Amino acid sequence: MEIVNSIKETRKHIKNIKSKGKTVALVPTMGYLHEGHLSLVKRAKEENDYVVVSIFVNPTQFGPNEDLETYPRDLERDSKLLEKLGVDLIFHPEVEEIYPKGYNTHVEVLGDITKKLCGRSREGHFKGVVTIVSKLFNIVSPHRAYFGQKDAQQVAVIEKMVRELNFDLEIVPCPIVREEDGLALSSRNIYLDKEERKDATILSQSLFKAEEMIRNGERNPKVIEDFIINNIKTVNYAEVDYVDIVNGSTLEDVDEISGDILIALAVKIGKPRLIDNIRLEV
Repeated sequence: MEIVNSIKETRKHIKNIKSKGKTVALVPTMGYLHEGHLSLVKRAKEENDYVVVSIFVNPTQFGPNEDLETYPRDLERDSKLLEKLGVDLIFHPEVEEIYPKGYNTHVEVLGDITKKLCGRSREGHFKGVVTIVSKLFNIVSPHRAYFGQKDAQQVAVIEKMVRELNFDLEIVPCPIVREEDGLALSSRNIYLDKEERKDATILSQSLFKAEEMIRNGERNPKVIEDFIINNIKTVNYAEVDYVDIVNGSTLEDVDEISGDILIALAVKIGKPRLIDNIRLEV
């Protein structure tokens, strides 16, 4: 496994691999890897000849009051985990390599898909996400790229970008990985103290109960959303950012729960803002 910091050297490796007719996979990450990330890597290894993992804490997707400076980083730990899985290359650039002095070009997906859910309270977030992902696609030129379904809106936005800008690659969404008690894995979970960690399970519990209500015949999205919000508020310090039920592919609002449905939420439990979702066919 090689750790490469430069775009030029990364492209040189990829050109060599592709000249041999091998398939290339990309797993974009911001590091501080957990089993959710590693599940993406394992899938990429199964389906491709050569796997690249990018580790880059992207400053353009953080808002002014968010946790850019304190976001957890540990390249040594991450590289050991990835080497064990047989990753071929880690692309770990400095910020200046991706955004050199005077950089002023961005990619943006416009419309409702980036304005709702996380886009409602994180202005500019998806502009930063789409910019860095498009740059990584151009640098690595993978045949397939792997993303976790925990960031369901991110997946939908990136799929739209790939379709509309004619990127020649396949986006592979992968299932959410959870702790035994249901909490969705996240690098930000390390911010939770013992009590908060226990209370954070209210997110997945609320989603699972909502799914049960739908399976039992409830079709009114407002009823389900209100149930989830009220259930989460039984943790008296929890701050609900949003709970929304939308179409799973387009993220459009739904008047009735039917077809491809995504129930997504974002909640502050103590310091961290946690996201979770379930997607189901009704």
